[in-house]
Amino acid sequence: MQKIKKNDIVMIIAGKDKGKKGKVINVIVSTKRALVEGLNLAKKHKRQSSQGQKGGIISIEMPVSISNLMVICKSCSKPSRMGVMLQKDGTKTRFCKACKEAI
Repeated sequence: MQKIKKNDIVMIIAGKDKGKKGKVINVIVSTKRALVEGLNLAKKHKRQSSQGQKGGIISIEMPVSISNLMVICKSCSKPSRMGVMLQKDGTKTRFCKACKEAI
């Protein structure tokens, strides 16, 4: 089970955007990376592809390693480690290891 999923609010704990928070747009499982909205931006030179679309230098989000992300718990609103709990009906749920609440 992946610890970080799409639409989670995460904090970057290492790198140039350390301490910033954002929402996960996409998780790339094969490379263990995630796209975070508005963070880890890189400049890309874009050519004008048609008459209506302008060219120039744009900023796009680049994937961040999942090891550099921590999920922010909704109940205690702090970045915390995650655990996986097996329910009685056989489903798995993620929980915050600090406050023991389900995420």
